[in-house]
Amino acid sequence: MADTEALEHVDGERRREVSEQPPLFEIAAGGQLTPGVGVMTALSPTASLELARYWYRRALEATGHPPNTVESYSYDLSLFQTAIGPKPINQITPSDVEDFLEEARTRSTRKRRLTSLGSFFVFLIKRVHILERDPTDGFFPDHIPLKTPNPLFDGERDELLAAAAADGPRTHVMVLLMLSLGISRGELVAMRRDHIDLSTPDQPVVYVFYENPRWRGKERKLAAPPEFAAPYRAFLAEEEPTDLLFPMLPQSVNKLVERIARAARLTKHVTPQLLRDTYAVNQARQGADEDKLLALLGLADDPRNRVSVQRYLKLGAPALA
Repeated sequence: MADTEALEHVDGERRREVSEQPPLFEIAAGGQLTPGVGVMTALSPTASLELARYWYRRALEATGHPPNTVESYSYDLSLFQTAIGPKPINQITPSDVEDFLEEARTRSTRKRRLTSLGSFFVFLIKRVHILERDPTDGFFPDHIPLKTPNPLFDGERDELLAAAAADGPRTHVMVLLMLSLGISRGELVAMRRDHIDLSTPDQPVVYVFYENPRWRGKERKLAAPPEFAAPYRAFLAEEEPTDLLFPMLPQSVNKLVERIARAARLTKHVTPQLLRDTYAVNQARQGADEDKLLALLGLADDPRNRVSVQRYLKLGAPALA
């Protein structure tokens, strides 16, 4: 964890506690002021873990974290409270953290628990400034190696595209977006009509936007291949979408891809992620380096994502003689 500013002076100096006072009222969905929040105790270094968990969850929700992330962090902190008992937050020790992590049965669970605790203490130290020491410092998640993808070969790619075209313009466009531009499943179902620009017919442009400000770093502007324009026009003429292009659940995208893979008689287990992997490997073959792959895929520049794109570079390298 990053170093934090000390807000309590030790070694005999007078200690200073900083608390965050909750508002007396909240604004409800209809604009009414509703009481109830003001009865919650303000946070302080001696606050209970239960109280701190409450304010942390409210902060996650207020900053637009996805509901599944909020639930995951809250669940881990609930388990942590059960494990260590009724301790004030300023008495939580590295030993408490160690014991909690040792209870994890898998490396992925340990990593998730450490992430949840680390984020919680960053909130207490850097956001509300009531602690100065992070008991998760010195703990590191076990390395979970990334699987090497098994991308489609060129012949399989052509067969999949042919099967998608035979299924209809809608399916053809969806598969093209994933296979020829690396659009993720989540980005696909969020795509709107005004995200695709056909002003220059032989140079289509696809914009990837995010409504949540937290994910603005993933936004990008992609040059689609010229062969994208004709299927897309056919799709617009047939479906006449006014806003969302593909109003469907993410799971339905998986089923569509599996169905087209069966129609193409492919033996590989084809998923939307495999189409994205295939795109990334092809970009590596065409000379894309780590930085360009991160940009094309909308990935943050961090060590794990660099390891991820290195897999594509390795698969896209010329075959050994």
